[in-house]
Amino acid sequence: MKKTSIGGQAVMEGVMMKNMDRYAVAVRKPDHTIEVMTDEYKSLGSRYPFLRLPMIRGIVTFAESLYIGLKTLTYSSSFYEEEDCEPGRVEKFLTKIFGDKLESILMGITMVIAVFLALGIFMVLPFFLMNLLKNVIPSYSVRTLIEGLIRVGLFLIYIVLISKMEDIKRVFMYHGAEHKTINCLEHGEELTPENIKKYSRLHKRCGTSFLLIVMIVSIVVFMFIRVDNLLWKFLLRILLVPVVAGISYEFIRLAGRSDSKLVNTLSKPGFYLQYFTTKEPDEEMLEVAVAAVEGVFDWKSYEQAMHNGELED
Repeated sequence: MKKTSIGGQAVMEGVMMKNMDRYAVAVRKPDHTIEVMTDEYKSLGSRYPFLRLPMIRGIVTFAESLYIGLKTLTYSSSFYEEEDCEPGRVEKFLTKIFGDKLESILMGITMVIAVFLALGIFMVLPFFLMNLLKNVIPSYSVRTLIEGLIRVGLFLIYIVLISKMEDIKRVFMYHGAEHKTINCLEHGEELTPENIKKYSRLHKRCGTSFLLIVMIVSIVVFMFIRVDNLLWKFLLRILLVPVVAGISYEFIRLAGRSDSKLVNTLSKPGFYLQYFTTKEPDEEMLEVAVAAVEGVFDWKSYEQAMHNGELED
């Protein structure tokens, strides 16, 4: 199997695919036609070489993925907004002040809020819960381990709960369509719904796996925080989040390129979690995923080159 640089995500009634500096969003509109939007995003790493260094590149990639993800999600949802809905007074006021930059500003605010909520629920809450038990469980290592297990548990509960929501189920079906299409592409088969159906809806480079690895790596990293001051313990956990994300990214990057037994074994927890965050898609969803790939990648030439033995591992 040949690896590609293509990655993506599910959006509302659609799929986003990204390849190098280009990305495409394909959306199944209410009239059942497919709308495809393509755009470019120059990574900060392409402009500033030091941002491509190991550890640093993971933090940059995560932030850029979050930005593009929110942008494409906003685009896809625009097809399902109420057409007769008039902008409110606040929206009109903000539009007068910021003009065309309003959307980018709102996305930036949304990103900040999302990051703070995630830190609060998955980092801060487990820390303070364990701090309340420091007299009951005197061992710092044991408390840190339990804190990490609580963090993982909260994350798993969150995933299971949202997977029960009807709207999210459709998003997870498109997530499955994204993975199956990439797996079919990397196996050198023609991208038709019939071929894509044969492939797994799981993929080692999935963002779900990345988040689970973050939770697990944080347990190991936080074991080394040996300070007595409560405030410093708390601050160091927050400050070390980029380090945890950087280490996790390097593992996911390695997993995407390696088929060694060790890497495959370590990737299994993330694989199992994807059974909750992906669902089997229908044929129309697969057609959307193919349209997204075609917006950024000439898969027919790639398939031909693979069959001719012109591609290197």
